[in-house]
Amino acid sequence: MDNSPIIEIEKLVKKFPMGRGEFTALNGIDLRFKQGEFAGLIGPSGSGKTTLLNIIGSLDVPSSGTAVVMGRTIENLTARESAKLRKESLGFIFQSYNLLAVHTVYENVEFPLLLLNYTASERKKMVSDALEWVGLTEKIKSKPPQLSGGECQRVAIARAMVKRPSLVLADEPTANLDTANSHNILKTMETLNRELKTTFLFATHDDKVISYLRRKIFLLDGKVDKEEITSN
Repeated sequence: MDNSPIIEIEKLVKKFPMGRGEFTALNGIDLRFKQGEFAGLIGPSGSGKTTLLNIIGSLDVPSSGTAVVMGRTIENLTARESAKLRKESLGFIFQSYNLLAVHTVYENVEFPLLLLNYTASERKKMVSDALEWVGLTEKIKSKPPQLSGGECQRVAIARAMVKRPSLVLADEPTANLDTANSHNILKTMETLNRELKTTFLFATHDDKVISYLRRKIFLLDGKVDKEEITSN
């Protein structure tokens, strides 16, 4: 694992307007993540984990403090620069899959590559590789309504991984899955983390996800409550 940080967060504060006042979602967060980590932000609803994930993914900006992701200072990026960072270097996995129902599995996975400068033959190879990683090669012509929930989430993982991003952000990726599918999905992501050295950062309160994490950051009321490192 490369020892240089892929994420550096210092004194991060995020406030949202609420009525005539403000709600502090994040209150002075200090964190660093190295390339190749398999880590999670853990906490109940309202603890700040999704807010922090959104800032790391350049989907939001801090109220104060600093978030640096792969050398880019999030709060200083223009909308175009944020989009470029997400397009080129980040993968996102959501609990709701966010697949395009009228398009095939192939087309859903190919979509991120259409925003980049790959030829048709390069895209075909990359999509085939991604679907092989998640064990869905035989579903390449199917559409999401024809798939199970577990298969849809595997398509979402393939879409997130197809461009081999440096960082994948996963927000409650197993929330809509049963136990067996959850473990299959998590084993797939664990394998991709080890083989491709992709950094995975989860936001979760799911015990199944937590059991796979090698670094656990517990958030409470917008602050880091404690951390645990495991060797699994």
